[in-house]
Amino acid sequence: MENMRGSVLMVLAMAGFAVEDGFIKILARDLPIGEILCLMGFLGAVIFALISHLRGDAFLSRDILKPMVALRNFGEMVAAMGYVTAIALTPLSSASAIIQATSLTVTMGAALFMGEQVGLRRWSAICIGFLGVLLIIRPGLDGFQPASLFAVLAVVGLAIRDLATRVAPITVSSLQLSGYAFASLIPAGLIVSSFSGVPVMPSAQNWGTLIAAQVFGMSAYVAIVAAMRLGDVSVITPFRYTRLIFAMIIGIMIFGERPDLLTYMGALLIIASGLYTVLRERQLVLKISGC
Repeated sequence: MENMRGSVLMVLAMAGFAVEDGFIKILARDLPIGEILCLMGFLGAVIFALISHLRGDAFLSRDILKPMVALRNFGEMVAAMGYVTAIALTPLSSASAIIQATSLTVTMGAALFMGEQVGLRRWSAICIGFLGVLLIIRPGLDGFQPASLFAVLAVVGLAIRDLATRVAPITVSSLQLSGYAFASLIPAGLIVSSFSGVPVMPSAQNWGTLIAAQVFGMSAYVAIVAAMRLGDVSVITPFRYTRLIFAMIIGIMIFGERPDLLTYMGALLIIASGLYTVLRERQLVLKISGC
């Protein structure tokens, strides 16, 4: 039952993130990308700071200056700049498909930089997943969209963030890490603002869309934390890929997107290789534990 509840919460979290992405894409019609990042970062940081205050926890800490926390925030900045730009400039379905390669990139990074043992099978799965990314981006072909490379940049940023999280000091709480992550969107937005246009005054509708995006995004964050605490990680993690399903539904129904065969094939390769990697890691853990 715990795995069932955790799986349901994971699916709800992924639906929430997909809806948040949809609201961001709508916002990008009226507001520059840099301004969106700044506003989301400010609102998110304030909310997490208030939650920390209500719980009696200190939000600011000297630990923010520690190398792994700073590296995590840097990864968050890179990911936010890349993904929000990709959402704004490319189809939501293709950006969401590319972002699913994050888990494969984390596995590769853990092998290259953290000494984790990755066998031939998982390396093969990683290569197949990256082949799926190439099918979606299709460099050198007529359907190539240079802006899709921003989604690849986001994958790199998310991998840096996740790898740094593994070795972040345990003295830094999850609330602090999340609040710092949102705060890092502000300098990211300022950097992007130098390229994305002059800030404009948001309308009442823009504020409503922004708040809706924040509500869905933070609700999804709460759900994913609860999901990971309820059940087995290896059982619940595969349901992360439902985000792509929700993103494609939103892209098709709201934005009139029509993913082509190569996009579907690439997404299938990414998901299949990601699922194989998760299952393979579970088998290795069970083997080491003697189960």
